[in-house]
Amino acid sequence: MSRPAVSQHLRVLKEVGLVADEKVGNRRLYRLNPAGVQEVHAYFDRFWDLALAAFEGAVEGTEQEVKRREGA
Repeated sequence: MSRPAVSQHLRVLKEVGLVADEKVGNRRLYRLNPAGVQEVHAYFDRFWDLALAAFEGAVEGTEQEVKRREGA
């Protein structure tokens, strides 16, 4: 990966708050931003809670449909 590509990726990560940077001499040091990572973690927790609840509803609906058909 080229240096400009890495710089572009780091810029995007900085813009969304996932990394923070610090200028040290003629270099720029990047580190993970714990608050940004925590937000991503919370997002995926909500995502999986909703996805698993939807899956559970679909499975229960399918089971009820099978029972209804067996009773018919």
